Amino acid sequence: QIRTQRLRDDHAAIGLLVAKLTLDDMSIDASSFIAVVVIFAVLQSVLAPFIAKVTARNAPAILGATGLISTFIALVVADVVSDGLTISGASTWLLATLIVWLTTMLATLLLPIILVKLGIQAARDRRSE
Repeated sequence: QIRTQRLRDDHAAIGLLVAKLTLDDMSIDASSFIAVVVIFAVLQSVLAPFIAKVTARNAPAILGATGLISTFIALVVADVVSDGLTISGASTWLLATLIVWLTTMLATLLLPIILVKLGIQAARDRRSE
């Protein structure tokens, strides 16, 4: 469980960092970055399954949007709870949600593949020495 949460934190950190670097009206204080990531990742871990369950039962048509919904809610709460995250303007909120969600999703899908390939390559290199 701790390893899984750490991976979520890593993916959240990547998503938040990409959004921060992409959007002028989004900022994360360097001193608060880890706190923002932990708040966001924990909220995502709790909200995503809850929202998926509720929408599957009550609104199955929007089940595919649960990741976006939970990302948006986690960003709002992290913004309110933390002094280190600032997002200004409706378009920035929309784009931040999309960027964080997409980056986190891609990190979740691609990082394990990349790490496995690097591990296999390292093992091959050690064997050939």
